[in-house]
Amino acid sequence: MSTIKETLLRAMEAYFKGDTRRIDHAHKVTGYAEELLAQEGGDYPIVIGAAVLHDIGIHQAEKKYGSTSGHYQEREGPPIARRILRKLGFAEQQTEEICQIIAHHHSPGKINTPNFRILYDADWLVNLRDEYDIRDSSKLSSIIDKVFLTQSGKALAHDIYLSESSQSGS
Repeated sequence: MSTIKETLLRAMEAYFKGDTRRIDHAHKVTGYAEELLAQEGGDYPIVIGAAVLHDIGIHQAEKKYGSTSGHYQEREGPPIARRILRKLGFAEQQTEEICQIIAHHHSPGKINTPNFRILYDADWLVNLRDEYDIRDSSKLSSIIDKVFLTQSGKALAHDIYLSESSQSGS
């Protein structure tokens, strides 16, 4: 299984050409996706493919629209991911499911598969700090319970962010 991950990571890193911010983000999301996969089940190649490539459209979104907004990433990511996945020999059904997840990774509710929920939560585990004030633990607990889609994602977010905020004295 790790061969799939390593191959995808190399392809993503080559595509991002030294953009360490995007590369690091993909690595972190992929790590959390693996953790959640162990708890939630799911299809390893699909979840890891989506985790590694979920933001692959961000450069094209910036170039075309001057924005990294999620809906532009969702629009621009699937064609790029499809080319990468086909080149790597992913089956057409796997490619299409990964691309569907990428096409909705900022839009919960449009897809509600276990594979989607794992990727969505893994991405939020990384992004929560940037999107919300994590210093207010009472509000943060409520936000986590609303935003995260899996029980494992909620539990991990509580462990990461609420123990972190309580340790910092906030």
